[in-house]
Amino acid sequence: MARILIVEDELPINDLIKKNLCLVGHECAQVFDGNDALDAALTGHFDLILLDVMLPGLSGFEIIARIRDTGTPVIYVTAKGALADRLKGLRLGADDYIVKPFEILELIERVDAVLRRVYGASDTFSFDGITVDFRSRLVTRDGAEVELTPKEFDLLEALIKNRNLALSRDRLIYLVWTYDFDGNDRTVDTHIQRLRKKLGIENRLKTVFKTGYRLEV
Repeated sequence: MARILIVEDELPINDLIKKNLCLVGHECAQVFDGNDALDAALTGHFDLILLDVMLPGLSGFEIIARIRDTGTPVIYVTAKGALADRLKGLRLGADDYIVKPFEILELIERVDAVLRRVYGASDTFSFDGITVDFRSRLVTRDGAEVELTPKEFDLLEALIKNRNLALSRDRLIYLVWTYDFDGNDRTVDTHIQRLRKKLGIENRLKTVFKTGYRLEV
């Protein structure tokens, strides 16, 4: 996974971002002001920088102008949500612009999207003898193919991409069924049970009380 620099002067937000990015497998470093951010960005060899605009010392806009030659992708995560600010950030070379307050799952999706665009996506993911090939939509367990329905595969893919995070049933419905959904929460539960049985991951695919499910990997 990626090595990410988090530049955010508010400690609770910085810690929240780090905790959730680390849960899905990224390695994170934290800085809290513009001058330290510039030093870290120029010397730290990061795959991605999450950058606030309003910082002590140098602003996020000043920083990106000085690190452009490194080629490191940047996502702004800031309260400056005016159209002029968003356009300025993108024109300076940011790869994305997220306005606070944000949903942590959306942030993770945006991070993954930028990493895929810049570095390419991994085609497979493996754990406990199970290998998932996202391109061919093939799943094997101990070398033997496991037959999944299209929605079962989509559900497994959503759980893997958001591994170690608790996903509500509503969130899973949005990620897997989107606008085609005409059932109820029991549809999610039924598909979860099928995945547990077919893949033997009862100990990995946990029920989160009053929330939904989490794939622990």
